[in-house]
Amino acid sequence: MKGSVIRFIATAALATCATIATAHAADTDRDTIKKTIDAVIAPLMQKDGIHGMAVGIIAQGKPLVFNYGVASVETGQPVTDHTLFELGSVSKTLTATLTAYAELHGDLSLSDPTGKYLPALRGTPFGGVELVNLGTHTPGGVPLQVPDQIKNDKDLTAYLKAWRPTCEPGTCRTYSNLGIGVLGEITAKSMGGSFESLMQQRLFPELGMSSTYINVPNARKPDYAQGYTKQGAPTRMSPGMLSSPTYGVKSTAADMLRFIQANMTQVALDDKLQQAILQTHTGYFRAGAMTQDLVWEQYAYPVTLDTLLQGNSAAVILNPTPVSRLSPPQAPRQDVWINKTGSTNGFGAYVAFIPQRKMGIVILANKNFPIDERVRAAHEILVALTTTTQH
Repeated sequence: MKGSVIRFIATAALATCATIATAHAADTDRDTIKKTIDAVIAPLMQKDGIHGMAVGIIAQGKPLVFNYGVASVETGQPVTDHTLFELGSVSKTLTATLTAYAELHGDLSLSDPTGKYLPALRGTPFGGVELVNLGTHTPGGVPLQVPDQIKNDKDLTAYLKAWRPTCEPGTCRTYSNLGIGVLGEITAKSMGGSFESLMQQRLFPELGMSSTYINVPNARKPDYAQGYTKQGAPTRMSPGMLSSPTYGVKSTAADMLRFIQANMTQVALDDKLQQAILQTHTGYFRAGAMTQDLVWEQYAYPVTLDTLLQGNSAAVILNPTPVSRLSPPQAPRQDVWINKTGSTNGFGAYVAFIPQRKMGIVILANKNFPIDERVRAAHEILVALTTTTQH
């Protein structure tokens, strides 16, 4: 009996030591990762006059969030795990997820023409454009921004009726809020609801993103960061035509890490939702080294910084780019760097992940700072963490 007690005490002591050792190792890992991120983010914030940032990391499959600076200069409120940032065009990746989800439920098909859902456009060039072209910026040349003269649905219909392609659909890529916005509205129509309600009451909850909104509720408005223009003036986005599906989402770094984890099959989700998420990684067109997925953009991994900078450059965003169709479409791959940038007048965002390595990064800032600096920072951090976690 006495020996049994001694053995029990010894076993318990060893278990306690093991727990302490594991906790210490986790703290050490976090400290190492924080030093790596600090070395990149601190000088970046100083250089660009960024007041507040949240950086989320997935390393060795684990999510970590690091907060910097203030959410508001006026109040001095610090950035915390609860701070909401405008995602800008990163919102489009969530729109793409809803579209893929609708397809899996039989509400629409990406091969459908837009005229199937917008009867007023039947018989027009835009009415013949397939939904997959809207989701890949390849409908044949539509503007980046929704034209100023479009104030309501009637104006939008009139504009699309009169639209004429500047290239054959599927032959050139013209990055466009208008195209993705129309795709979002068609998706909602096919599902029998409003875009905002489908996102906020269905998609976000099913993803487990409890701090992600199109319309920030009153209870969370104190957490909504103040944005700042490039000149330093306070600003936040104002809702406009097609803004919700294109650049209207606000979220935290933690919620966006969960979304990345969902994209790397690291969280438990409904099977159809998980399948829909993976389908957004299907490659439809190639533009140089970049493969255009459903909104997401991917590169064969490993990838050089120069390649990422070129693919995310203003030249590619602002100008028509020739593309070649992938036939059949490229199935989702693990050995890729998948990314998306996003900006509003007062916020800058960048999201990237590497499924093969179970690594990812979310960069959120309350200032619209240069995209190339976001890409450089993300690449530097992930390369450093790849080296660190291999030892």
